[in-house]
Amino acid sequence: MKLLILSAVVLMSPFLMAQDGERLIKFQSEDGVTITADLYMIHPETAPFIVLFHQANWSRGEYNEIAPELNTLGYNCLSVDLRSGGAVNNVTNQTKLNAVKAMKSTQYVDALADMRAAINYAKKNFASGKLIIWGSSYSSALALKLAADMNESVDAVIAFSPGEYFVTQGKPRDYITSVAGHIDQHTFITSAKSEKGNWWGIYVSITSDNKSYYLPETVGNHGSKALWSQYSDSVGYWNALKSFLASI
Repeated sequence: MKLLILSAVVLMSPFLMAQDGERLIKFQSEDGVTITADLYMIHPETAPFIVLFHQANWSRGEYNEIAPELNTLGYNCLSVDLRSGGAVNNVTNQTKLNAVKAMKSTQYVDALADMRAAINYAKKNFASGKLIIWGSSYSSALALKLAADMNESVDAVIAFSPGEYFVTQGKPRDYITSVAGHIDQHTFITSAKSEKGNWWGIYVSITSDNKSYYLPETVGNHGSKALWSQYSDSVGYWNALKSFLASI
């Protein structure tokens, strides 16, 4: 009987429990696709909140190590599965599976609907303080676009390895650069050392007086995995990121 009662409680709850300090949650995208995300919320709602988006062919698992560290720095986080993705760190992208089941397109640009929904959901339910959006690879470029489009909701943007990745999806070559002039929030861009040319034009177009970037002296890494502890140069990325976060 106790087992049946426990099962009923779990089914009725909007949150599915994951590991300590983390809750697996589900909410709707703009077109009805169910989005899956991990909520790392250990601070009051007034604490700064970071919405985390993964790189191509991956999932919210990109932030398994990163999000808890951000918690220790005083931030609540939401790590989101986008419909353009796959799997990483033994975490399968559930939003991608739901989008395919619903016969929705899963190109990079299609993830904008999920990203906007996640930002609005976080703002409504979890974040009464500053809200920061953070992207990796293709999603970092889209995060910059959303910072320009949603400047009343977004207080800062962090972009790991952005670029103009959308020409093959019917977008102009300056899809991100053309809107960068509307970004007036705190902005931080970083990448592998060789990738600077991918985003420098975007960076110089950003009008914010509070923008900064970091390039490692080493080869570095693409996307947010540059922060993973398995890489010896991750410390440099973390130091630059912490300095930026302290400035917001």
